[in-house]
Amino acid sequence: MTIATFDITLLDIAAESIRHGLEHGQPAQPQDYPAALDSHGACFVTLHSAGKLRGCIGSARAWRPLATDVAINAFGAAFEDPRFDPVDNDELDALDIDISLLGPATPMTVSSEAELAAALRPGRDGAILIDGHRRGLFLPAVWESVPDPAAFVSHLMDKAGIERWSPRVCAERFETRSVTRPARGR
Repeated sequence: MTIATFDITLLDIAAESIRHGLEHGQPAQPQDYPAALDSHGACFVTLHSAGKLRGCIGSARAWRPLATDVAINAFGAAFEDPRFDPVDNDELDALDIDISLLGPATPMTVSSEAELAAALRPGRDGAILIDGHRRGLFLPAVWESVPDPAAFVSHLMDKAGIERWSPRVCAERFETRSVTRPARGR
């Protein structure tokens, strides 16, 4: 399977799951997809409408077949992101669909916010912060709106609900590969 075919198939699964959600109120169950999508994979599905965020849901770890992860996260981005009302039929053709395929997360040896900010590669690294039950994740795409590394780390700590750095805080980095389908209404 070529990369282009792989990407198109993922985007088709995401779009079908959103359509299925509009009709049935639940994600599609991908069937008859290539064996390459049966491997465990993690992704985030991000939806935009007219250039504005419309939903984003994903998995930080690979724990189910990638085809299933895409279908469930596309449904979640469209209907379960608590920041937005559910997508409706009138919006469907105006949605840009972006799937960020997460590479493996690798632990970082840092002991402060400043060390983390200095170690991150802007535009390239996504980051995960963990402190007990608190956790937050930023995709590399967040660098577009928060290009300053110190601000990136500060916002990530806020998202995770971590008030201050402590020896318990664990940091991980990961990279993504994104595939995008522009809105059909354009």
